Amino acid sequence: MEESKKKNNTEAGGDKEILYSRAIKAGKRIYYLDVKKNLRNDLFLAITESKRIQAKDGSEPLSFEKHKIFLYKEDFEKFIDGLNDVMNYVYSAQGESQPEPEIEKTLLSDDGNIKLDIDFDTES
Repeated sequence: MEESKKKNNTEAGGDKEILYSRAIKAGKRIYYLDVKKNLRNDLFLAITESKRIQAKDGSEPLSFEKHKIFLYKEDFEKFIDGLNDVMNYVYSAQGESQPEPEIEKTLLSDDGNIKLDIDFDTES
């Protein structure tokens, strides 16, 4: 997965400024999650699926097929609830349990102190 990036550019037409973006690489697909601002300064999420397409005989140049959806903040909770519901169904239907989300490791120990594990040994 690529790191999150802040972009200070404006798309053609000037009505949808990208404030924050994250790209998720998944095989032949890349998903872009872009936070944009419209002309009324409302923030929304633009989700783009970009899929690499190449002719089977290799004669045509490489191209990309793109699909977009726009999600507004008043719909975030409903969207996440629905997404979780259908994800749980897929895992359940295939007899799998949903994987635990990856959580960043913390530098705090259980007693609230900062824990550091530093190895100064430079020999291999």
